[in-house]
Amino acid sequence: MRGLRKLTKAFLREEDAVGVVEIILILVVLIGLVIIFKDQLTRLVKSILAKIAKQSNSI
Repeated sequence: MRGLRKLTKAFLREEDAVGVVEIILILVVLIGLVIIFKDQLTRLVKSILAKIAKQSNSI
């Protein structure tokens, strides 16, 4: 019975490490996308903010 507990604990620890690696990979991909599309994202945000400002002035 103790062997099963040790095996279960080891498995759970191993799964945590896989989750951390997945999160790090996702962050790396997102940062890469932001770097690649920086200019497009900047234009999009400026456009959205300009529309918000224009429409808020008309209210």
